[in-house]
Amino acid sequence: MAKKSETKFEDALGKLEKIVTQLEEGEVSLDNSLKIFEEGIQLSRLCAKKLEEAEKKIEILTKTKEGKITKRPFELKDE
Repeated sequence: MAKKSETKFEDALGKLEKIVTQLEEGEVSLDNSLKIFEEGIQLSRLCAKKLEEAEKKIEILTKTKEGKITKRPFELKDE
């Protein structure tokens, strides 16, 4: 039996973009709008989780004055 594969970030984001387009067009029934909105919320949460996991894994390699390579956590600068 094959295992259910995990949804990739890019796939989830693509589906979320399609949902947004459908909702913006306004050509979907109220019941269907609610259904796809709920799916969009789930996809949004999945994307946020995957981004958070990726951020935790990112490390920047830097050289010290002595030429050694050290690791330090990635930190976002406030914009």
